[in-house]
Amino acid sequence: MNIENTLNEGINILQKNKIPNPQLDSEILLTNLIKRDKKHIILNPKELLNSEQLDKFKSLIERRKKGEPIAYLIKKKEFWKDEFFVNNDVLIPRPDTELLIEEVLKIYSKDKQLQVLDIGTGSGCILLSILRERPNFYGTGIDISKKSINVSKFNAKQLNLMNRVKFFNSSVDNFKIGKYDLIVSNPPYIKILNLKYLEKDVVNFEPELALSGGLDGFSKIRNVINKANTLIKKNGKFILEIGFNQKNKVKKILKEEGFYINKAIKDYGNNDRCIISTKI
Repeated sequence: MNIENTLNEGINILQKNKIPNPQLDSEILLTNLIKRDKKHIILNPKELLNSEQLDKFKSLIERRKKGEPIAYLIKKKEFWKDEFFVNNDVLIPRPDTELLIEEVLKIYSKDKQLQVLDIGTGSGCILLSILRERPNFYGTGIDISKKSINVSKFNAKQLNLMNRVKFFNSSVDNFKIGKYDLIVSNPPYIKILNLKYLEKDVVNFEPELALSGGLDGFSKIRNVINKANTLIKKNGKFILEIGFNQKNKVKKILKEEGFYINKAIKDYGNNDRCIISTKI
């Protein structure tokens, strides 16, 4: 079967199963599989695919029609300026989280030298993106999931950053190493009872550990703020991603832990997305 017919078959299957963007998804899966770009499949619609390629494409389409995210199927996701390896052990990086990187770059110049801690590092995308932009920063990432740490280490190696970063498989409560000029975190902040209302792609495939913020959505946030208070240097900055309706309560918790609130930042959908604070 040729490229054109293979693509059309994939598109039809995804359409029948009401998967959004069936053409785009089919093109991404096929180009990634045969290691060609979109231009190639447009210019060579009659090129024949071998049986192994056809079988693999069919398998990917079957998984996609059940809702498995494209990022997990192709094992990568673009974030900030790089491509990160991802699998179902880590949360898929979101564009809104890039706001944390933007704010760090606004606060600190390129020649600044400091220590950064990323609590709940996951794929490492936040910490590693910061280190790529700031050559004099040194980073530490922690995560309770050993499998997540394996992913973040792999990404650090791919980006040639292992000489400036360390990763620890540790819970927030048990981590006691170092003092930091900057702490960043995107903790789980969704109420357990609200998980079922998430898109099926998310709730059925992404790790619950990286999504669930406990009964009220604040249990992990409280832990992270409490730990940040013990690990951050005086006048250090703390940048925390939050849920769209959590700003006021998170501000209150931060103030109780001795942080001055600099500002809250809205995301591209005009929802409150992160809070920048300073340890006083």
